[in-house]
Amino acid sequence: MERVRMIKPPFTMESALEKVRMAEEAWNSKDPERVALAYSPGSEWRNRTEFIRGRDEIRAFLRRKWAKELGYRLKKTLWAFGENRIAVSFEYEWHDEAGKWYRSYGNELWEFDEDGLMRRRLASINDAEITPVERRVI
Repeated sequence: MERVRMIKPPFTMESALEKVRMAEEAWNSKDPERVALAYSPGSEWRNRTEFIRGRDEIRAFLRRKWAKELGYRLKKTLWAFGENRIAVSFEYEWHDEAGKWYRSYGNELWEFDEDGLMRRRLASINDAEITPVERRVI
């Protein structure tokens, strides 16, 4: 995310909603370089059972993710916020190379540094196979 648009803590309802919207837009771009800029250089992630540290690992993870999760489309919803933390619920849909569709959904806990970069992301995610007519994140 561009530095000029960086939203810094402490968060208000308005700034937390904007931070969530910006994250959703970045992830829907499917651009690992763009997404990685929202995270601090030493950012730590727990994504399902994978532990990721730093922008290089984030970019590599996202490249692998979007090579597998085709047609990816995400919706994030603000759940709660505090001084330098935001909690979101999310769902995203994607299909594999065979054309099977899935909905992945869960929760993320975000912690930000003083510059507004995410220094920690904890994600709990579940997947459900869906039919194309069941899609709702379009």
